[in-house]
Amino acid sequence: MKYMLLIYDDEVVFSKIAKEEQQQILAESVRFTHELHANNQYLSAAPLQPGATAAVVRVRQGKPFVTDGPFAETREQIAGYFLIHAKDHEEAISIAARVPCARIGTVEVRPVNDIPGLPNT
Repeated sequence: MKYMLLIYDDEVVFSKIAKEEQQQILAESVRFTHELHANNQYLSAAPLQPGATAAVVRVRQGKPFVTDGPFAETREQIAGYFLIHAKDHEEAISIAARVPCARIGTVEVRPVNDIPGLPNT
């Protein structure tokens, strides 16, 4: 089964971490993706640009409304994701607990619905 691991962190807190530690976390994340790949659990992963680079699009009565910045009104923003294979929810949680950013932020584990007919399904 596929699971999306959504990584959240507080961008202000993360920016205060020493650059060397930020690079170490990134290097650990790369090693972690290779481990997942070796276990046939890796589908995709990527960090995201800061929330200030985001745009939120809503369509109401056929008219698009665009707002700059993140939608969430919280300190934590989506910082990245892992898309993985796991045999069940417990295994997905176990994998999420090994995500390096879980030490400084939050990892949300969410099952992915497979929809027949989409590309690559």
